[in-house]
Amino acid sequence: MQSVSAAGQTVQVGAAQPGRSMSGPGELELFGETIATRPHFDGPIRPLLKLTHINLAPQVGAGELVPDLSRSLGSGWLRYCLWESLIAAGCAAVIAVAVAGVRRATRRTLLAMVAAGVVSVCAVNAVGIYLLASGTPRVLRQVRSLDDLVGRTPTQPVPAAQGPALPHVNAVVLGDSTAAAIGNRPVQHPTGTDRTCGRSADSYAADLAAVNDWNVLNLACQGATVTDGVLGVQTRGDDVIPPQLAVAQRATSASAVIVSIGANDMNWSVLTGLCAKSPVCDDKASTAYFTERLAAFTQNYLDLLQQLAALPHHPAVLVNEYYDPFGPDTACLKKDGITPAKAEVLSSRLSAINDVLKSGADTFHFTSVRPDFDGHTLCSDQPFVQNSADKAPLHPTAAGELAIALADQRALTTTLPASAAPSPPAPGTTSTPTPTSTPTPGS
Repeated sequence: MQSVSAAGQTVQVGAAQPGRSMSGPGELELFGETIATRPHFDGPIRPLLKLTHINLAPQVGAGELVPDLSRSLGSGWLRYCLWESLIAAGCAAVIAVAVAGVRRATRRTLLAMVAAGVVSVCAVNAVGIYLLASGTPRVLRQVRSLDDLVGRTPTQPVPAAQGPALPHVNAVVLGDSTAAAIGNRPVQHPTGTDRTCGRSADSYAADLAAVNDWNVLNLACQGATVTDGVLGVQTRGDDVIPPQLAVAQRATSASAVIVSIGANDMNWSVLTGLCAKSPVCDDKASTAYFTERLAAFTQNYLDLLQQLAALPHHPAVLVNEYYDPFGPDTACLKKDGITPAKAEVLSSRLSAINDVLKSGADTFHFTSVRPDFDGHTLCSDQPFVQNSADKAPLHPTAAGELAIALADQRALTTTLPASAAPSPPAPGTTSTPTPTSTPTPGS
């Protein structure tokens, strides 16, 4: 079998056992399980593909990976057929030599027998491949993603949560502790879910509500991931919190949905804690763990984007990327075990997460937003990030939440229709709104 690598995937290409039917799927071996390929091939000779390495990160989105994978699969099949023909020709040559030896043939006769055997086998192989599998390269060249090869398990749509509609909500925020703004002032008159989720009056959701006179529904919760929090139920202690997307669907007139997700999916707090205590952060074990988590997050993030795209009222969707908390100056982090080299590794991993977030948003024609914390990182005079002595280290301060709100505000002015878009701040002015509590549904 021939190995080909492209778009983060390594695939071995060969031929499956011939079948009786003249068309049908090929075979694919995935984690020890043999499954039928999604594409069908003409002829009884069909490809056998073995996935030996998978990285979903390069193919976030719905399919237009790169032409490299399709070209590689097609060329891998042709190379397999060529090697099969050469090996068969070699076997024919060995048999011809053996027969000639038994017959005590002359050298001239030996060469003639070997030539005849090799030519005959090559001709039979060429004709056989042409008649029985000539369309295989064409089909393989149409494969641009793993989805094209094996298909996907359809994502079950998240049903709307029970309860009355929330027609007066202008925008909805989904996400994790960054959007909840843990470690800052609690919301006024908090519900039990507000307390459990650590929602703050200083969240960027509250800032957007105050500056635009909006009703912003902040459903973000600390510890939330795509599967446990946004698309699925989240359990924190004795509290069971309904899926954020299920509650969001009650806001049938919301013109925007803002998403901040990914850090908990990546176990980011564990990775940073391990980095701080380890001699280095880019060891093979932690790098392999990060790669595996990123692949899983990528697939779950794709599911979330598909469900956001299917919302019946078609709100504008903003995906917030993560800020870099470290910056060029890391002197104050030495006491926490973070060196410049470690900060560089962590920043590069954040960039990898942000690349997935942006790539997915671009694929679905959503808007990705990168907040600007330049000059306000951990060791600056006015940090936008909580340090190790604060309640929620590495999370935004109230000023950091305001910076995220400003980035979202700018994006909303260009993505929302004129009737729903917020008014941009006047040139040369800076406003610091007093955040207000945002309404949250009961759990």
